[in-house]
Amino acid sequence: MSFQRGDKVEVASKEDGYLGSYFEATVVAELAQTDYIVQYKNLVKNDFSGPLLETVPREELRPVPYSIPRKGFRVGDMVDAYANEGWWVGMICGKTQDKYVVFFELYPEFKYVYPASKLRIHQDWVNGSWESSNQNNAV
Repeated sequence: MSFQRGDKVEVASKEDGYLGSYFEATVVAELAQTDYIVQYKNLVKNDFSGPLLETVPREELRPVPYSIPRKGFRVGDMVDAYANEGWWVGMICGKTQDKYVVFFELYPEFKYVYPASKLRIHQDWVNGSWESSNQNNAV
């Protein structure tokens, strides 16, 4: 899939400590049909002088997933949890009152509690379409 200047995308980070995360960005330019320059929505330059610009390989970009309406989540649901300015892939492993406990397979030492407003159903971009591993998303 190719992207155009101004397209809203998510960047899948391949850096240590950031695997399994997606950061919202806007395409600024395409470089030689293999890379893109993106401007991150919530990440800033080290000197805090403005939004971070980065050259990213095409395979690390995907469109922003569409919103799946839901009333809640179930144990075992794959979700994206919003934290540290990005979306992190995890799994619901419990519930405490009105919040959900999320386990991160790539970071098994971490389990965090999130309100539903900071969670979304995880979707994978596969062959040009969105797929969700969750069978029944709303409870």
